[in-house]
Amino acid sequence: MLSLQYTLRGFSIRDGRLLLPKGVSIPVVWSRELPSDPSSVRITRDNLGHWYASFVVRRELESAPVAHGGVGIDGGVRVTATATDTRFDLPFLGRRKRSAAELAKAQRRMARRHSGKRGPQSRGYQRAARQVAKLHKKAARQTRHDSRVWAKRVVAEHGLIAVEDFRPKFLAKSTMARKAADAAIGAALRELIERGMRAGRKVVLVQPAYTSMTCSHCFARAKRLELRERIFRCPDCGFTAGRDRNAARVILVVAERGHNSVEDVRQAGHLPQVGGSVAV
Repeated sequence: MLSLQYTLRGFSIRDGRLLLPKGVSIPVVWSRELPSDPSSVRITRDNLGHWYASFVVRRELESAPVAHGGVGIDGGVRVTATATDTRFDLPFLGRRKRSAAELAKAQRRMARRHSGKRGPQSRGYQRAARQVAKLHKKAARQTRHDSRVWAKRVVAEHGLIAVEDFRPKFLAKSTMARKAADAAIGAALRELIERGMRAGRKVVLVQPAYTSMTCSHCFARAKRLELRERIFRCPDCGFTAGRDRNAARVILVVAERGHNSVEDVRQAGHLPQVGGSVAV
């Protein structure tokens, strides 16, 4: 089962149907009313055989509501996105994990019906493979919806959005690979970045190096912080906070100072000194 994609011009829409060249007429289930006449249409077929039409149209841009304040976002596995404010956290919902039993049953059925030979498989195998693909797509669609709702809420209430420049490749080689894929951390942060830019917010990508090891209160850096340690304790000022929450605050501070890494803020000489530590 392959995904196909076509971009077409020279079409028309009449009585809710898509009229293509050579007299091809396709009934369409409309998800929303088009704001203007489309200039082109992209026809997509997914691996389940479902067809989708995406139209290019012109629409009036709606100005985003004025928002003040900033938020820092740290990507993770236990919590998909941790914000400086607990109200804007994106918890790990585990959509695939919830359907694990049903998915395992469908995969076993598919394995039993595989003939072990090259070439076309039986209809029973194809039905089982389709059921597995449907379960995967359902979980992915639910995860994508959760990310969009969360990103919309964050963008609506903040003028500055500081996001960890998350690199999920290293997780693929760890024991957290399956959970990270289920959480779709990278997709959630990309959704937030795109929505923030479209709304005209200031979006800053902060390098993740040392964000978990740096104190958000005095900006001192811990010498060592194991991954299993979920509580950050500052060796200088004694500040204590959740590891991810502290990292989110550091990310916001770095963005507010106009930098994109902890090193830039740490070495900045223009910051006032209070008690031998950098005041942030």
